[in-house]
Amino acid sequence: MIQDIGNHTYHVEYHPVPLAQDGILLSYQGRKVLVRITGEKEFTYPVYSDYADVDRGQFRWLFAEDKAQFYLAKEALPERDGFAYVSINFMRAARPRYLAFAGIAGVSLHNWYSNHIFCGHCGRPMAHSESERMVHCDHCHTMIYPRTCPAVIVAVRHGDKLLVSKYAGREYKHIALLAGFAEVGETIEETVHREVMEEVGIKVKNLQFYKSQPWCFTDTLLFGFFCDLDGDDTLKVDHGELATAGWIDRQDIPEDTEKASLTMEMMTLFKQGVY
Repeated sequence: MIQDIGNHTYHVEYHPVPLAQDGILLSYQGRKVLVRITGEKEFTYPVYSDYADVDRGQFRWLFAEDKAQFYLAKEALPERDGFAYVSINFMRAARPRYLAFAGIAGVSLHNWYSNHIFCGHCGRPMAHSESERMVHCDHCHTMIYPRTCPAVIVAVRHGDKLLVSKYAGREYKHIALLAGFAEVGETIEETVHREVMEEVGIKVKNLQFYKSQPWCFTDTLLFGFFCDLDGDDTLKVDHGELATAGWIDRQDIPEDTEKASLTMEMMTLFKQGVY
């Protein structure tokens, strides 16, 4: 999956390091990230020496991978010298994988910083903690930490068939499993039952937790469940959420070419008869 970066280590500890010439820069324009394409799926990010004319104060330390330090551009850097903005979805299949994951984690933090420039309670500018990843208001003492939304990915089995869907009004047009966010006061297992009933109108049983995945594209922590149809297999599709939904035979599940998502990993395991 996208967070599986081999022998590399993504460090979440908050230990800011001063920006050096080889500091890796992450610059975003909405859902686009600044890269230099070096092959069909290969790319590099700019380092500070590529933009040394920009004041160091315009960059914020984000995190480290191994000993490489990553920094967020507070304002989008200009395109130049082969560096251009591409859709963040390019990172789903991009290589090297550890750099692709950094770009996806970075866009989540970019969104968080951008959305908390001012205090949501009193409207005054937020200050940045020097000891942890947190912003706070010196006037009303509000403190805000990055938040990840819990959500479920649900593989509903019916013998040798699997329930798949296509999202309505989304950029992603391939088949997917049912999914949805947990509500306040709800267990993650209750989320599975509710989301399946809301989206396709069926009941499920035999819930089996498989694996979790940080899905930074949408600031989400995914919980993958396998389960079985319980009763009638007639689908009542909520077309406000889904364009289509239906049962697909095990052998007709497409190959996972990206190796990025929990959804496709679960579908592949069902295709192989593992689950």
